[in-house]
Amino acid sequence: MLEQLEALEARYNELTRLMADPEVAQDYEKIAVYAKERSDLEPAVETFRRYLDVRTSLDETRGLYDEDDPELREMAQEEVTRLEAQETALEEQLQQLLIPKDSRDEKNVIVEIRAGAGGDEAGLFAADLFRMYSRYAERQGGWKVDLISENRTGIGGFKEVIFLVKGKGAYSRLKYESGVHRVQRIPVTESSGRIHTSTITVAVLPEVDEVEVEINPKDLEITTYGSSGPGGQHMQKNDTAVRMVHKPTGMVVTCESERSLTQNKLRALSVLRSRLYEAERLKQEAEIEAARRSQVGTGERSEKIRTYNYPQNRVTDHRVGVSSYNLPAVMDGDFDEFIDALTSDEQTRKLAQLSR
Repeated sequence: MLEQLEALEARYNELTRLMADPEVAQDYEKIAVYAKERSDLEPAVETFRRYLDVRTSLDETRGLYDEDDPELREMAQEEVTRLEAQETALEEQLQQLLIPKDSRDEKNVIVEIRAGAGGDEAGLFAADLFRMYSRYAERQGGWKVDLISENRTGIGGFKEVIFLVKGKGAYSRLKYESGVHRVQRIPVTESSGRIHTSTITVAVLPEVDEVEVEINPKDLEITTYGSSGPGGQHMQKNDTAVRMVHKPTGMVVTCESERSLTQNKLRALSVLRSRLYEAERLKQEAEIEAARRSQVGTGERSEKIRTYNYPQNRVTDHRVGVSSYNLPAVMDGDFDEFIDALTSDEQTRKLAQLSR
């Protein structure tokens, strides 16, 4: 760990020197890149320097054990105990700071919710989840939800709904939501009071920049049609909605949420780009995981990740064994308890890998 930290400090010092160079200072793009890297390194470097100061103080204070004055030796022992506690706390902080960061954590996310088993009840719960994530975004302050496409059922549910969540750190918080969500409750259409089980799949994709995934226009088959979304008669007169097929993979994206054809094309491209990026990432992960027979971090949708049990007023996340007995609050967007537990679990696993 010390070697890693010394290397980080050396790079930090080098960046500080480069930013002070008059020639470099004239290159604003380079300065911005250096400033970002230096800012990312700063917490670890400052903590490392405090850690070294504490270790130096410990060595000096332990040297007082050889003094003849009993009172001075007792004071030294008390100071050593205090400093050792600081040393341990700083070591733990440094371990956390050395955990590799997910480069996607700060990105916006595209969330795709689809009704699974359960018919109309699954569609209704898909709508409930859409509201849950929308309320969660509102609670973050500054986050924004943009609808991309929707396929409604006749009774107010969704067969599918796709939306963009814009906000700092959106992916870092919502990435754990990918998977199968199960709901157990009595449907409004159930006269006998029988509890019904339905499933909904959620996919969370980081929004990807054009430079990260290049799409050849020749690989796209694009058709337009009249939108049935909001906007009234104006939208019906023109073909503003888009259906985009990526011929090499067969992926299909539709978008009709915007008022113009160009905007819908751009939004559909954004969704396609994120899906292609995620497909390639999962392919690479699968190759690695197959070699070591581990499923950690794949985010496979086939796994049941969470159950919403209405009769028991309980929500359980099966990955970390955490339950909440305030289901209405969770459905109103208050589910940080699960995200925090999942984040902590991921960090613990990464720390274990670092120590191997």
